[in-house]
Amino acid sequence: MTDAPDAPDEAPDDAGADEAPDDAGADQARLRPLVATDVPLVAELERQLFGPSAWSEPMIAGELHAPGRWYLAAVQGQDTLVGYAGLWFDGDAGQVMTIGVAPTLQRQGIGTLLLEALVDRCRQLGASAVLLEVRVDKAPAMALYERFGFTILSRRRRYYQPEDADAWTMRLEL
Repeated sequence: MTDAPDAPDEAPDDAGADEAPDDAGADQARLRPLVATDVPLVAELERQLFGPSAWSEPMIAGELHAPGRWYLAAVQGQDTLVGYAGLWFDGDAGQVMTIGVAPTLQRQGIGTLLLEALVDRCRQLGASAVLLEVRVDKAPAMALYERFGFTILSRRRRYYQPEDADAWTMRLEL
């Protein structure tokens, strides 16, 4: 979900990533751990952001409890969930599993806030790098990742299903 979600092993990517934040949303958003009671809201955002390749509630719930996972919620106001992100650390590199921001709040810095937290967590864990996949047609997400210093490693053909969309695998050396 770094851009168009698929199954957890397909790491959707970045539908909710911001290209040029105005930081209004980020100033109002705060981060907290993603918890089981957030799963229905995350699933709804998934459907809005990623359509047919959205993660289901059971997939999201499974990710929260899977080994090496770390998930965050971006919330505003009275704890209204407006975004989410997660990573998997395998002992060497961190893998961005997903980033999503509510469609009406995109390009306000919330995706930047979430990605910054994921990268910081990878540094805390001693990761050598951060990896992610992003749909090749997601220019705003690509711009966000490039601002952070991610570079393209390779193209993964037909990575996103059921759309048969290609993904770029990107890497940030830490």
